[in-house]
Amino acid sequence: MKKKYLYKTLGGFLATSVLLTGCGGGAAAGTAAGSGGSSSGKQSVSLDLITEPPTLDPAMATDTTSDFVINAAFEGLTHLGSDNKPVPGIAESWSTSQNGTVWTFKLRDAKWSNGDPVTANDFVYAWKHILNPKTGAQFANYLYYIKGAKEYNTNKGSADQVAVKAIDDHTLQVTLNTPVPFFLDLTAFHPYFPVDQKVVEKNPKWAADASTIVSDGPFKVASWQHQQKLVLQKNQNYWDKNSIKLDQVTGVIVNDLNTQYQMFKSGQLDMDVKLPATLTPKLLQSGEAKIYPLAGTYMLEFNTQKKPFDNVNIRKALSLAIDRQSLVKDVTQQGETPAYAFVPPGDPGKNGDFRKEGGDLFKDDVAQAKQLLAQGLKEEGLSQLPPITYQYNTVDYNKKIAEAIQQMWKKNLGVDVTLQNEDWKIYLDKLTKGDFQIGRMGWIQSYTDPSAELDLLKSDFGSNYTRWKNKQFDKYVNEAETTTDVSKRMDDMHKADQLIIDQAPVAPLFFYTNVFAFNKKIDGIVVHPSDTFPDVRYMSVK
Repeated sequence: MKKKYLYKTLGGFLATSVLLTGCGGGAAAGTAAGSGGSSSGKQSVSLDLITEPPTLDPAMATDTTSDFVINAAFEGLTHLGSDNKPVPGIAESWSTSQNGTVWTFKLRDAKWSNGDPVTANDFVYAWKHILNPKTGAQFANYLYYIKGAKEYNTNKGSADQVAVKAIDDHTLQVTLNTPVPFFLDLTAFHPYFPVDQKVVEKNPKWAADASTIVSDGPFKVASWQHQQKLVLQKNQNYWDKNSIKLDQVTGVIVNDLNTQYQMFKSGQLDMDVKLPATLTPKLLQSGEAKIYPLAGTYMLEFNTQKKPFDNVNIRKALSLAIDRQSLVKDVTQQGETPAYAFVPPGDPGKNGDFRKEGGDLFKDDVAQAKQLLAQGLKEEGLSQLPPITYQYNTVDYNKKIAEAIQQMWKKNLGVDVTLQNEDWKIYLDKLTKGDFQIGRMGWIQSYTDPSAELDLLKSDFGSNYTRWKNKQFDKYVNEAETTTDVSKRMDDMHKADQLIIDQAPVAPLFFYTNVFAFNKKIDGIVVHPSDTFPDVRYMSVK
């Protein structure tokens, strides 16, 4: 997307990734002014989703807005605890073989929101469905750790060869190609969620309307007025319903950050999940807003199959001509850190933080950018760059960043750039089809490991919109994901991180933060570094 995800793309946030898009608006229905409850006495909270969720099908979601709703409505074998570590979900226990490749999960007596039992076969069906090449799921790659999964997804094997099977209704067995130290984190990520096979087979469009969505998580989708509002209600069939304090979560869709903030101040919203940049410093200083960790990178993606962006020197020139310090200080103002590498802080390294161990891999350098641009133009037989279009999804935050970079490229390189914005769903479709030159994107890690960020640029990754293919990069990342030698895998991932900077299929701009403001009546605030929204399963109203 993203996560959450990634690839969680921060789409309107995407994810997918930050800043979502969307349109329409309106106050949060069912929530009393002043918030944190309703006239019926039920516990109710409201927030702005910012953008319409492109899909609520766990197999197809790639963005952070969809991920937020899916995480609230569905549950996998595990889910993230309040300490960000995976805890039992639909699986009440598990065991592994001595070599760490065979996992056996014991499922609890859980039900779907329509009363159907959740069975091991629902997982088998869901996982093979996302791997089916005809499904076209961009996140199918996340299941490649399973033996036979990649072969099936790439038409080199059959569904029967995918090593996941239901021993009985309450026992699921999975065989991996090699030991995967973060496998339990993956099972908390939406591509690994089950779906009710009966429902999906009966109606292929089951995830498009609230009346046909069947889920197994803490909440269910009660109503969905597209481009306006989505309401989640407590799922009375959820196995752990007694731990869920909220009765209702209302997500409105207001694609204007100033309007969102005014709704928050007037009590129409209980949470402000994306504050206007001009107000953020003041709100942080006063304590009204707070910064939460977010493991992700905001970047520009170059379409490396379109001229002149098939030229590495031209790509590097545009990247080096950006003043990242000014961008975060004067434009975004959300407490972000300038990105002088691709992998963000927070991931484990050999003995500490991966990013700290790797350090900065480049610096902004206008003089070098001019030299690289001249060299690239000479290689392409050009006297100047042809018309360039910078595309982004419609959110004021993205617009300000785009305008700032447009001015930097004009001032530092004499390059004229046209800006073009689109609704998030349309924009994402254009990236998928390769209908762009330069596009903004964000990537939020779905689990805490450098590979969660690096996966995005693997040749076979579904959301690698850059079309960049590098065999050495793939080798580094694949070997890092298949060895238990910590020193070697970290060395390989540092090499992969450096190769991204050397080849510049993307221009990392800054590392994300979450900046939220909450109604003082809200308790149980949990924000995972892999999410761009708070986890409502732990939330309550004082």
